[in-house]
Amino acid sequence: MNKKNTFEAKLARLEEIVNTLDSDTIALEESSKLFEEGIKLSKELSEKLNEVKFKVDALKEKGAELVLEPFDKEENA
Repeated sequence: MNKKNTFEAKLARLEEIVNTLDSDTIALEESSKLFEEGIKLSKELSEKLNEVKFKVDALKEKGAELVLEPFDKEENA
């Protein structure tokens, strides 16, 4: 998978855009382009989060549960 297309890379780019827009050091035209890119990234990230949430909910419905065991079994003895 291309590193630019990972969730983490998109989130980092969105954070970069937000920081740039907050800096007040760019022209209006550039701000507009960055804002548009940020909206697109925000939508993509939101869709991915919803997809993952759907998968987690589906696993819960199937009865898949996480069984937690102590790391050191001697502590329970």
